[in-house]
Amino acid sequence: MSFAMDGRNVRLGIASDGFNPFGNMSNSYSMWPVFVVPYNLPPWKCMKDPFFMMSLLIPGPKAPGNDIDVYLQPLISELKELWDVGVSTYDAASGQNFCLRAAVLWTINDFPAYGNLSGWSTKGKLACPSCNKDTSNKWLKHGNKTVYMRHRRFLPLNHKWRDSKPLIAR
Repeated sequence: MSFAMDGRNVRLGIASDGFNPFGNMSNSYSMWPVFVVPYNLPPWKCMKDPFFMMSLLIPGPKAPGNDIDVYLQPLISELKELWDVGVSTYDAASGQNFCLRAAVLWTINDFPAYGNLSGWSTKGKLACPSCNKDTSNKWLKHGNKTVYMRHRRFLPLNHKWRDSKPLIAR
């Protein structure tokens, strides 16, 4: 049976972001939790604290940065095994064992964490992973930085919401 046809298979998301646990910016200590979120639950439950699974907590004097892959390797190996092979699990409803498989649908993180998790550079010439080579950028020689252009989007001049004051006042 295919993965999608068996509702008992698990759909997962991975959420991660680092923070300073002491709230003191002069202290460089870092904590980097990695949560696995099950999406088989009803929508009003899947993003609630009791259902998050903290799979990693990476402490250290600084953020793991691009070296986070070393910490993630055991988790990734287990997730790949759950996708490729699966694991024999007991189904209490049917009273039988079945092969449980899991798939990671997406990751939830901010843009700098996305860069660390994916290995993609989120700064410089090709900062946008979606635009890739079509990233519109320019190096400011005297500003010593890269700026990005043509990323703003506006409603057409004749769009019905353009002059909708009640909509804007909300």
